[in-house]
Amino acid sequence: MLPYDLIPASDQALNVTFPNRIDPKINLIISHLATDLKQHEAIVALLPAFRTLTIFYQPLVISLEQLKLLVDKTIKNLDFQQTEQVKVVHIPVCYTSEFGPDLERVALHAQLSVVDLIQRHSRPNYLIYMLGFLPGFAYLGGLDAQLAMPRLASPRATIPAGSVGIAGEQTGMYPVISPGGWQLIGRTPLKLFDVHRAQPLFYQAGDYIHFDVIDQTEFAQIAAAPETYQIQITQE
Repeated sequence: MLPYDLIPASDQALNVTFPNRIDPKINLIISHLATDLKQHEAIVALLPAFRTLTIFYQPLVISLEQLKLLVDKTIKNLDFQQTEQVKVVHIPVCYTSEFGPDLERVALHAQLSVVDLIQRHSRPNYLIYMLGFLPGFAYLGGLDAQLAMPRLASPRATIPAGSVGIAGEQTGMYPVISPGGWQLIGRTPLKLFDVHRAQPLFYQAGDYIHFDVIDQTEFAQIAAAPETYQIQITQE
């Protein structure tokens, strides 16, 4: 088991903090720990991040020391032996200069053709380490190292909702209109975050995202009636 620290975040919150790195093993531990702890009546909410799990609790029901003992015991008893299927959410993306104004620059930086860049970017299943920054903004791990790209020197004031970009060694999607400095290489016609849906998001931390390549005609068809599009979710 990896080392960890238990650090109070407030009088009603505790951070379980693992080594300072982006690591799928850490994500797996955090995911299992959150699943086991959410059954406890004193736990109000759980917030997973790259290397931390913030536990919000009721101090009148469980003390800080009791919570620490509970976390220690739960971590020691985590079961990683069972092979679990993972949820893969397929997001249709159109990779063009119209929707991805930085597409050619990223390809040049990676010393690839645009076609090769698209193939490499759409090949992996990307693990969602955490959600943050914006509602539904997924921080994804698993980007091909050759596609890594620095952020823009001057962030854009407005990025269209659904834009897909690269920043450093990560890729991600902008679920709503926002300023931002990621290098944009494509866009999905789906409304990624919608408060009017029963489930505002198609995904959550611990799921995987796969980008399915579509052309401009398919983009226009989906964008014209996004509520009728049947998003593909697979178990792998």
